[in-house]
Amino acid sequence: MTIPDLLRKSKTIAVVGLSGNRMRPSFGVSEYMQRAGYRIIPVNPQEKEILGEKVYARLEDIPEHVDIVDVFRRPEFVPEIVESAIRIGANALWLQEEVVHEEAAQRARKAGLVVVMDKCLLKEHRRMTL
Repeated sequence: MTIPDLLRKSKTIAVVGLSGNRMRPSFGVSEYMQRAGYRIIPVNPQEKEILGEKVYARLEDIPEHVDIVDVFRRPEFVPEIVESAIRIGANALWLQEEVVHEEAAQRARKAGLVVVMDKCLLKEHRRMTL
């Protein structure tokens, strides 16, 4: 599946590591995607509400289907996030720029998830809509 196809078919994005700090890349990317019409579900055990949305401590706590799990965490955290993404039945795993973990990405692919690694969701969406 191409990135434009993935973005066209997806509606709900769980953002792991979304910060309430407006200066953080996770906030800017999520705010942009929310304005573009996507449902953003923040995942961060340190926060309560971000971008007007309830924050969940873990992917497993989200009570609805997630199309894309967007990851703003360091690579060492990716394997456990992949296992959670598989457990919740997410369609895709998106690892932001500089988040690379080949073994975890391979595990996600074997479980049937579309994997995008080391790419910015906002930049790819902008490229698609130009």
